[in-house]
Amino acid sequence: QVQLVESGGGLVQAGGSLGLSCAPSGRAFSGYGMGWFRQAPGKEREFVAAITWTTGNTLYGNSVKGRFTISRDKAKNTVYLQMNSLTPEDTAVYYCAARNNFAQSLLSLIDPSNYNYWGQGTQVTVSS
Repeated sequence: QVQLVESGGGLVQAGGSLGLSCAPSGRAFSGYGMGWFRQAPGKEREFVAAITWTTGNTLYGNSVKGRFTISRDKAKNTVYLQMNSLTPEDTAVYYCAARNNFAQSLLSLIDPSNYNYWGQGTQVTVSS
């Protein structure tokens, strides 16, 4: 069983930056990929970004493209989400997720149902 531990959430002013990290606990991650999702009150869970673990290929949601960067450090067994130019619309609980099994397409990481494990979530609040 993989447990994902997120850190780095908090309060930031609009236009600022914040970084999140997520590390699978217990063992080194060797699955297909990891992703970040977010959920604001009253809204559905939204895809933010994903990365394949072995090759480092990335994918971004349209609302964050150009502002957020996902990366992974295989040696540290950690995935990161660097968020720049934050707006109040980025306020949400951010979740880290991991998919174990190989997928034919990177696009499969957009769908939250394609992930095996989820973190507990970390709150990001952007003030105007």
